Amino acid sequence: MKTLATTIFICLFCKTIIAQSSDPIIISKALFVPAEKTIFHKIGDRNIAVKIFQYGDVKDFVCINVHANETSSFKAAKSVLEEKGGTIIKIENTNQRVIKFRLNGITYGFDPNRIYSRIGIEQTLRDNRRTSKQAILEIEKFAGMLLQLIPDSTKCIIALHNNTEEAYSVRSYLPDGNRKKDAKAVYNDSTQDVDDIAFTTDSLLYQRMADFGFNSIWQDNEKVKKDGSLSVYCGENDKRYINIETQHGKVEQYIIMLEKLLQLLFEENHNNLDKPDEEL
Repeated sequence: MKTLATTIFICLFCKTIIAQSSDPIIISKALFVPAEKTIFHKIGDRNIAVKIFQYGDVKDFVCINVHANETSSFKAAKSVLEEKGGTIIKIENTNQRVIKFRLNGITYGFDPNRIYSRIGIEQTLRDNRRTSKQAILEIEKFAGMLLQLIPDSTKCIIALHNNTEEAYSVRSYLPDGNRKKDAKAVYNDSTQDVDDIAFTTDSLLYQRMADFGFNSIWQDNEKVKKDGSLSVYCGENDKRYINIETQHGKVEQYIIMLEKLLQLLFEENHNNLDKPDEEL
């Protein structure tokens, strides 16, 4: 009887501690521990670190996090890829969006999502106060290095982004939005937060994400503003691209959207493997 009473007391005591704890106990579903590699690229006086996380052997898609201050998307992607597998490329920049460097005694700054064309580089340098031919050439080399990290065999590039409330949303692409000319089609779901979006160069991914009820935008790859962004580069070069984007801090929503996207990609890959060679 004493043993039984002691057991009951211990169980009740443990339950009390769990109930009072402010942090929920989470059972991890992680299957993959990433192999990590860091590449350094020198621009002026800066050695910019780019980290590559490889989860398992899945290499059909690559996630890329170019804005170091958009941490919720990166946290969500890590959580999902620990279970599903895949690759993440992440620029390290002390939680700052703009990358700054000094060249010949002059400080320059650029947005790393505006560097995939000469026009984009020139504009982002002007937006950050200074430009020069040498700075443009240095940033072009950096952009080329980043693109080389994405294997030619990659079937989909997934951009990891976050935004602030209603500063950039699905409304930006509606008929009265400031980016309406960039979109070929828009699905606006009234039950979803306008800031949580899937933005893609691909008509099929657009339709499937919309079918799931997510706010979705299909980029007009011909008419979109040539701003040097990765989506424009992919649209021009026939590369499949999708940006999953939520507000800062909305990790759980990001996980939901990213898991649905990977479900689509894995289903496509499985269906292609089942087709006879002559149909591929």
